Amino acid sequence: MSTVNEIEAAVSKLSREELESFRRWFQDFDADTWDRQFGADVRAGRLDTLAAEAIEDVRAGRGRDL
Repeated sequence: MSTVNEIEAAVSKLSREELESFRRWFQDFDADTWDRQFGADVRAGRLDTLAAEAIEDVRAGRGRDL
């Protein structure tokens, strides 16, 4: 059995309270993971082209306030 299958089986056996706690933990874990990856991408310059394009679009009047 794979680890994912084991996790799925364990999660399916959680009580309502345990599942709620797991959801909160996983949301925080997932957000932290995303933040770290985004930060690494920024530091590596992977978003520089997109940022430059967005800035140029705003300067050229191709943007709008949200």
